[in-house]
Amino acid sequence: MTDAASGIRIGTLAVIGVGLIGGSFSLALKRAGLVQRVIGVGRTQSNLDTALRLGAIDEATTDAAAAVSQADVVLLASPVGQFPELMAQIAPALRPHTIVTDGGSTKQDVIAYAKRFLGEHFRRFVPAHPIAGTERSGAAAAFADLYRDRNVILAPHPELESSAVELVRGAWEACGAHVVELDAARHDEIFAAVSHLPHIIAFALVSMLAKREDSRTLLGFSGGGLRDTVRIAGSSPEMWRDICVANRDALLTLLDDYAKELELARGAIESGDGDALETMFERARDARQRWLLKERAS
Repeated sequence: MTDAASGIRIGTLAVIGVGLIGGSFSLALKRAGLVQRVIGVGRTQSNLDTALRLGAIDEATTDAAAAVSQADVVLLASPVGQFPELMAQIAPALRPHTIVTDGGSTKQDVIAYAKRFLGEHFRRFVPAHPIAGTERSGAAAAFADLYRDRNVILAPHPELESSAVELVRGAWEACGAHVVELDAARHDEIFAAVSHLPHIIAFALVSMLAKREDSRTLLGFSGGGLRDTVRIAGSSPEMWRDICVANRDALLTLLDDYAKELELARGAIESGDGDALETMFERARDARQRWLLKERAS
């Protein structure tokens, strides 16, 4: 644990959206002994009951304003499409010292929502994005080691209080994460390419196969190749719907680029140009190998 993390103490943490992200954050901080009490906020009682049973939260409520009125730190871990309504709901109930952060996969839109709806609390809003997850969702998917040795991005805005940044940084480091900072626009551009686009591709591929009359036969004969390719299509549709809409500009450009690459492959297949296909495949394989070697070395 770093010096920043070792100095963190949170009396009451309110987690709005006790799923994989929020539940794992709570479990990691509880294990580190850095939070005394966690209030979980959710829409479904069954998920809150699961979070209580697993020890991710100590209390449960469906009233976000009531929860944050008692909190020192608030984590927004619901789908980003819910953020405007949630921020407007909690803003009047926030205490003067309370720090608000989030776990959303887009940052420019979230910062704009916070500036609009959090009012004077905007200066204590720390935009964050943990680069961790699985294809599972809900409180039952949460586990304390989710963030260990994973990156967490902070995207500070000019009005942000430095003490708020340090607390949030320390909290994520206490979860075992490596914390780095990025400009919000650059963040959205990067993750459109390496996260959001792959999810669209996986969802679209499964959707295409499922629409076929022989889909059961096709999927019945599928092996590891399809499973590996579409694993992330098991992720939350609600969450990824919101991410795609929020980051539409960057995604549309990337979708155009990807469509061009598919057209090149289609053209080579149609004309029987094996050399062009092999060149494309070799370029992709070599790029993947370089990426994996660099990842192993880091």
